[in-house]
Amino acid sequence: MSKQTAPVKKNDVISVHIEDLSHEGNGVGKVEGYPLFIPHALPGEQTTIKVVKANKNFGFGKLLEVKKKSPDRVEPPCDVFYKCGGCQIQHMSYRMQLEMKQNQVKNVMRKIAHMPDVPVHPTIGMADPWRYRNKVSIPVSGKPGDLITGFYQMRSHHIIEDMETCVVQDEVNDRMVEAVRRIASKLGIAPYDEKTDRGVLRHIMVRTGRASNETMIVIITRTKKLPHQQELVHELVETYPQIKSIMHNINDRRTNVIMGKQTKLLWGEPFIYDTIGDIKFAISAKSFYQVNPPQTKKLYEKALEYAGLEENDTVIDAYCGIGTISLFLAQKAKKVYGVEIVPEAIEDAKNNALLNGMENVEFVVGQAEKVMPAWKEKGLNPDVIVVDPPRKGCEADFLQAMIEMEPKRIVYVSCNPSTLARDLKILADGGYRAAEIQPVDMFPQSMHVECVSLLQRETI
Repeated sequence: MSKQTAPVKKNDVISVHIEDLSHEGNGVGKVEGYPLFIPHALPGEQTTIKVVKANKNFGFGKLLEVKKKSPDRVEPPCDVFYKCGGCQIQHMSYRMQLEMKQNQVKNVMRKIAHMPDVPVHPTIGMADPWRYRNKVSIPVSGKPGDLITGFYQMRSHHIIEDMETCVVQDEVNDRMVEAVRRIASKLGIAPYDEKTDRGVLRHIMVRTGRASNETMIVIITRTKKLPHQQELVHELVETYPQIKSIMHNINDRRTNVIMGKQTKLLWGEPFIYDTIGDIKFAISAKSFYQVNPPQTKKLYEKALEYAGLEENDTVIDAYCGIGTISLFLAQKAKKVYGVEIVPEAIEDAKNNALLNGMENVEFVVGQAEKVMPAWKEKGLNPDVIVVDPPRKGCEADFLQAMIEMEPKRIVYVSCNPSTLARDLKILADGGYRAAEIQPVDMFPQSMHVECVSLLQRETI
């Protein structure tokens, strides 16, 4: 056996002073310089913890008691917060949440991008950071006649924490999930069992258009047929007039992915509407649409500000999705070109352009790193490129394609500060200076933070 180098061992119960927060929101305490990560502990607190894991260079602890509380500790309003894995920081004052997210961006800019001097502005928050989510996808468990809905417990994908309400969800979503669960229980529809790959009902998804007050329910099953379909649909639409769409998605794969490839309409329309600012969007079951529209408006307004558009400017919107940012940009630009690899998203984007009467946008299916060089060969020279990639950030060849197009400005919208910092360093080497970064709190009570970054081409 190797020699024990940690000053603590598993199951030790010790007193620890919390000095800092990790990027995951865990409290950080030290014993003889050895860091311990403790969920739900806050800086400045004196705690009693139980060591649950002791690696060579760091360990993890379970919070047993807070002897001296931080002034930023608050009582979580959610009854299952300490069990559920959905939110991570309800125990933290909102002021501290916003400050922590700003510091998270500053830290990666220093450690990963090696750009400590780039201004990172205070995080744009919400006046009321609750009940903001317009979409919920909730797993189903239990047994026929007694269904359970709730999020998975922390660090688990098998045990569901039964819950009646979620304090970050739109209240309509809560009511619709409860309604489907209650009616499906009454009809004896069997829940899906992940271990045996048997059963029917896997997930209940609800999407709500805040501006339109329209609701879509998506029932996700393992089976191609939904038992008691007519009875379920009839009771839902008779009871809840705000329902505009009921969809059935079939996912017969043994997978953690929520939705399958086949979706069919059971009742109503295949989409609902919502608006962000002055732009109207049609949202289908699989559309990527931001879950927090009020904050999305702030995010896109900042992106539009950073783009600094003039009436004759041409813009490329990479990873354009259903055209949300593209249509914001089209309000100011001469022409906007959107590119996205998902064909269904491009169809949605084209429909949304028609819906808003915008003729100065053009959407193309394809990989941005391949489409953009082809555009350049045809003489397309954008003044601005806006990019909003997934959490993994941008591929190296895409970053190079952006650099070679030589736009005056790049606006980088990111949901992952670490990959943002990595990519900004590469863009800096290609001649683009990061001028400023604006964090936006799209997901209050969680560790996630969205950022908008302005990059300007250096002139020699």
